[in-house]
Amino acid sequence: MRNRIKELRKARGYRQEDLAAALGVTRQTIIAIENNKYDPTLGLAMRLARYLETTVEELFFLEEGT
Repeated sequence: MRNRIKELRKARGYRQEDLAAALGVTRQTIIAIENNKYDPTLGLAMRLARYLETTVEELFFLEEGT
């Protein structure tokens, strides 16, 4: 699964630290999610989408062929 978190975070002027603090996770968690090394729980995915003012479907997507 891929995501647009980094793109949307930067467009809104948020640092990884800002996003992590707002969501109650570590900066390392945000880094791992942005680098597609970790798929967040559904609850975290929903909080990410809400904070970045988008939908889960717009934020996360499957790669072609999977």
